[in-house]
Amino acid sequence: MPFVNWLKRRLVVIAGLLTLGYLLLPNVIVTVFSFNKPNGRFNYAWQQFSTDAWKDPCGVAGMCGSLSLSLQIAVWATVGATVLGAMIAFALVRYRFRARGAVNSLIFLPMAMPEVVMAASLLTLFLNMGAQLGFWTILIAHIMFCLSFVVTAVKARVMSMDPRLEEAARDLYAGPVQTFVRVTLPIAAPGIAAGALLSFALSFDDFIITNFNAGSTVTFPMFVWGSAQRGTPVQINVIGTAMFLIAVLFVLASMAVGNRRNRQKA
Repeated sequence: MPFVNWLKRRLVVIAGLLTLGYLLLPNVIVTVFSFNKPNGRFNYAWQQFSTDAWKDPCGVAGMCGSLSLSLQIAVWATVGATVLGAMIAFALVRYRFRARGAVNSLIFLPMAMPEVVMAASLLTLFLNMGAQLGFWTILIAHIMFCLSFVVTAVKARVMSMDPRLEEAARDLYAGPVQTFVRVTLPIAAPGIAAGALLSFALSFDDFIITNFNAGSTVTFPMFVWGSAQRGTPVQINVIGTAMFLIAVLFVLASMAVGNRRNRQKA
């Protein structure tokens, strides 16, 4: 039958689209309910279309403050994890040293370990050191668990690099710094960018490790969790929708830049 043959040829594509739709369904629901005007405290049932929450996204006390704090922590955690992770990745790929295999194995522990175990371990460390829980303990904890993801992404990119390109640069009398800036860094840049973006998303979204090491500091995920106990304001859906749209625009812009570069090379 023609329909059965057509379905067989496109079965993988259809399954992929259905899976993608299933993954995006929560984002669609969050977007729809960002235009809701609930009668009570909870924004769980559709009542009336309204743009009031979009006109005043900071209308809930403390929400934009917690959002700003989460963005600051995510940015600084991304910078710290990316710089340290890139250097560790280059060291693991380019150099031979004692306990290199053990370091390679330890790098994967934060990714394989349950978050609650790492959160409790970091809390114990901070308490034994007498550190005051707050912004800095959250930042250190985020850098710690983001580091592994950066190392993995950058390491995969560095391992695929052709060493003859750097040798050619040195043959053309380029110094070590010039070779790194002009040859090595541009080739490793996609891996570094992937690790940085992943670090930002993980840091901004984290709740468990942050909750253990925050003290009285409230980040955006902690604010959302606390609000869910008392009533979910529509502004939370507005912020979630805005973050999702920004991420989509960023991906589309990256794809456009990549396609332009490919056309220029062709």
